[in-house]
Amino acid sequence: MKVKKDFIARKVGDSDIVVATGKAVKHFNGYITLNETGRFLWDLLAKDVAEDALVEKLLEEYDVDRETAARDVKNFLGVLESNGILEK
Repeated sequence: MKVKKDFIARKVGDSDIVVATGKAVKHFNGYITLNETGRFLWDLLAKDVAEDALVEKLLEEYDVDRETAARDVKNFLGVLESNGILEK
């Protein structure tokens, strides 16, 4: 899975946000704020990557147990999916 091309993440002040561009604006006219971990995962989703690989990358980057990493990845992907941001 990866992020659809019509969604971008940008730094605005001290925050990282995701906004829609192009045709996606018709279906998503808000924004999502990303924390540090969300931005890390977002950047990985620029390329086609599996959920398990995202969990592994979190484990490499952060001091977190596997259960927490898997839950956080699942929740993050759920938010992106429910907003139509991911390609599968």
